Order: sequence, then C-alpha cells, then structure tokens
Amino acid sequence: MQKVFFCAPLLTILLISLILPAFAQAATVDPAVLAAQKQRIDVIKAVSPSVVAIFGGAGEGGGSGVLVTSDGYALTNFHVVAGAGNFMKCGLNDGKLYDAVIVSIDPTGDVALIKLLGRTDFPFAKLGNSDLVQVGDWAYAMGNPFLLATDFQPTITYGIVSGVHRYQYPAGTFLEYTDCIQVDSSINPGNSGGPLFNAQGELIGINGRGSFEKRGRVNSGAGYAISINQIKHFWDHLKSGRIVDHAALGATVSTGSDSTIDVAEILEESDAYRKGLRLGDEIVSFAGRPIRSVNQFKNILGIYPAGWTIPLVYRRDEKKTTIYVRLQALHRASELQEQAGQKNMHPDQGPQPGDEKPPQIPHHHAKPEAAPPPEKYKHLYIPKTGFTNYYFNQQQQDRLLQALSESGNFTDRKGTWTLTGKQIDGGDFTLTLADKGIGFEIGNEIFLQSLETGIFMDEPPGTGGFLAALHHFRLLLSGQSERFTDFYYLGSELLDGKNEPVDVLVATQTGTISRWYFNKSDLSLRGFDFYLTENSEVCSVRFEQFQTLNGQKFPGELDILYGNRSVMKLKIERVKLETSENTKK
Repeated sequence: MQKVFFCAPLLTILLISLILPAFAQAATVDPAVLAAQKQRIDVIKAVSPSVVAIFGGAGEGGGSGVLVTSDGYALTNFHVVAGAGNFMKCGLNDGKLYDAVIVSIDPTGDVALIKLLGRTDFPFAKLGNSDLVQVGDWAYAMGNPFLLATDFQPTITYGIVSGVHRYQYPAGTFLEYTDCIQVDSSINPGNSGGPLFNAQGELIGINGRGSFEKRGRVNSGAGYAISINQIKHFWDHLKSGRIVDHAALGATVSTGSDSTIDVAEILEESDAYRKGLRLGDEIVSFAGRPIRSVNQFKNILGIYPAGWTIPLVYRRDEKKTTIYVRLQALHRASELQEQAGQKNMHPDQGPQPGDEKPPQIPHHHAKPEAAPPPEKYKHLYIPKTGFTNYYFNQQQQDRLLQALSESGNFTDRKGTWTLTGKQIDGGDFTLTLADKGIGFEIGNEIFLQSLETGIFMDEPPGTGGFLAALHHFRLLLSGQSERFTDFYYLGSELLDGKNEPVDVLVATQTGTISRWYFNKSDLSLRGFDFYLTENSEVCSVRFEQFQTLNGQKFPGELDILYGNRSVMKLKIERVKLETSENTKK
C-alpha cells in the first residue's frame, strides 16, 4: 500500500477549509432572532420612562410605581405608600426627582394612586387588556428593587405568565389579591407597585405579592400582579380621593354535592335577597362570567367596587333567572379608616415586596425627610375623615356641578317649585316642592311628605319614598348641595348594570341617601337612585328627556321605578320655580 504524507502547512490549510464554513454558518444568526431581540430592546426603551421610583416623604415606605396619565397620575401598591406620608419624592429615568402627593388608597386590593407634580407632559404607559393575557405570554416586570440604579433607570426582568385568574387568600384581614396574574419574572424587594408589561409594551398589571422560599427574602419564581382590568373598574373611585372599598354580595357560596356552586348563606337585608336570590340557588354566572368554583366566584366579586350593579344568573328548579344586583360594601367605614391610619401594614403571610427597609435616595439628592413639600403644593392635600385626600374629591364634585349648572342653572330658584303635567297613561298631576314639605296630587289622591319632622316615609306607598327623593332633587338642581349632611363624588359605574358609564355623586340627609348619575361622555344628568335607609329598596328616578325653559334644560319626563318594577311615568308640561323671595319665573 502506498503511504500518503501531508506536511504540516498543508494539513492546517485542509482543516481550515473544512472548519471555516461551519464557523461561518454558526456565526449567521437567524434574522427572526435578531428582530425579536430588537423588539424587546425597543419596547423596554419605550416604556422605561413611565416607571417610577417612590420614596416616602416621611422617611418611611418606598417602592415602585408607573405613570398612567400625562398629568402625573401614577399607580402603585397600598403597602408601598402606607408609611410614606401625604407627600413623596419620585424618581424617573431622566434622573430627576419630582414631588408627588397621595390621591387615594385601596387597602383591600393593595392599590394606591399618587400624582406626580411639576409637569403636564409626563411619559405614561398604555393600558392593555388583562383579560386577553394567556399562560405562556412574555412579560416584563419593571421597577427599582434595592434601588440598584442611582439614576433611577428601572431594573427589568423578563419571563412568562405562569397563571391567570389566580386567587390569593387574604393576608391578615384586608389584603386580598383576586383575579391576579402569576409570573415567573423576578419580583424582588422594591419591585412592589411597579408595572407588568406584555410583549407589546402594554400595562397589564401592577406587581405586588410574591411567594418566597421558607417565608424568606429569596425570589422563588412566583410573583403576582394585580390585573389592570381590575384597576380600570376602580379608576374613577381612586381619582375620588376616597378610601376605596371592594364589593360584597351579601351572600356566601359553597360547592354542592353535584359540584354546583350554591348559595350557602344570604343576608335578608342584601339587595341580592330583595332581588329574589335564596339559599340553595345555584350561581350559574356572575358579571357575565360562568361560575365553576368558589374561588372563581371570589375572583370575580373581588375586582368590583362597592356599589356597582352586576348581572347575576341563578338556577332554581331547573329554571334560570337573571337579576341585576347592587353590590354592598365589604368593610365598615371604621375598618377602612383604621387601615388608612396605620403607619405600616404587616400582613399575616409574612414579609412581602415593599415591607423591607425603604431604599435611600442616593447621596447626591436630598433625603425626603429633609425636603418638605414646597409651599406651592401644600393646598393639594386636604384631610377629611373617610377620605385619603379630600382635595381630589372636591375637584370631581366641582366638575360635575359645573356641568349641571351649564345645562340648567337654577341656583337662584330656591323657593317653592310647582311641576304639573300628566301621567303617561292619562291622569293629571301636580307636584309641589317646598322647604317645609312635598305634596303630590294625582287624580283624586293627595300624598304628603313633611320635611319638618325629620321622618321620611314611603310616599306614595310602594314607590320607595318618591316624595322624599324629590326633596333631594330640588336641593341639588337649585345649587343647595351644602344642605346635605354629606355630599361627595363616588367614582363611576355602569348605569343599572348595563352599558352606559356614568359618574356618581352621593348625597345624604337625615339617613336618606341619593346617588346621582352623570353620563361620562357629555356629563348630562341621567337620573338618580334614592334610599329611605341604607338597606331599603331603591326608588329609581330616570330622566327620559329634557325640555328647555328660558334656554335652560329641565327634566321633561320622569320614569319612577321601585326595585325592578316601573310604578309610574310622569310627563312634565309646566314648571314654576320661585326664588326665595317668591318671585315667579
């Protein structure tokens, strides 16, 4: 056999000729990979300016947040601001510190709203739709854990959505995460209150709780974010400056023997009971979502504010019935006030993000406790029992009352009002509204409600107190809101649980309560609900149309309902509104 010998240079050349193509092929990166990398970098660059580092102005508290409006409203966790004081310092990735003021808190949902000051063009995040989030979606958790960056550039962790519609049992007596998003994106101390973005850079949640190994401070890959859709329900409630509460049905549910979700207990004074729900009824769906477990029911209930009206479908004897239930408050007012007054919040489940010693502002910035709020901002905080910051409630009241005045200004008509017309089905009527009482003459009957005794009655019987409701009506339209014992902006909801969003004003006087509904698009007054007592059946008055009186609008048709039942419709044909000096209009 003939032997072949290669000299070293020739062997080297041969090896290189064989290996180089392989290296060249390996060095060629799939364009799709490069495009995905660029997309991540672009998204992070676009959303980072909206991420907030929060420092308590009182030297306590701290964490992260996210700007959601150009005028400075930012979301964070309640447990981040619980000890932070009424004014805070907030850092953005432009390297600057901004003053901020507390707006509102939601102790149950672990949400707070603050407002950064000094600009009207803040960068802000685009809200996504958390109901579209799926397990396996990519997710960015952003914030300032441990304040790693002294220039406030947020830390970004990247992972996937590990679960949706998670229910986290209450921590202590209050903190309860319902319908939340579980992620494996690292959430560490200081991340609390920061944003969770989807792959498109849309805000889908606010980071909060985490499951930690052996109750320690080690990230275990299970973090939980409050869904942005829950916050959307609460948005106007948070802007009200109140201490916000979540909803209760007035009933509990349990799993039946055939795996149905049945009513286990129900309060007879609850609206659900008045609407017909009873022990043993099967809950089929709630707020348009099917119910297949107790936790699923709690998940849905927990994302709504107290006072909302929600559709509920129940089954009894194989028959389905749909009712619209007004949800009651989950907590007593005193419980909420106690939470608002706590210095720090230490839930029973052990430490959680935000409980740590607050991050310190870098040395080249003044510490917050050494820099009190500028004098020009002090007016932005007004303390009042039951409110986080009454200043913001006043702003919302003024907005709606101004719209009411512009559509029909009757502030100089504080005397006796006389309304005459016909029932839709015939019969003349006369309504007399005065300071001493309300009179209603219809056909051959006369009904009276004295306003001097302080005792309000169901007059005419079966209306839920229509005449007493008209007393509230006259006070509001004539600009006498100061005569109510309590008057405030509640937030927004869907009118009668349907599709029309409305802003809500609440007025109380001698135990009676009225809720006033303003269409959110044009701020027109759509009607009101009236309660003789907090737990009484509702008298609903809806304005079907308006008529013009001397260039001013006045309700032309009143539809009066008691509970679910329409009791009368009144068409107003003539109105006489007197001044306090009895000058006729």
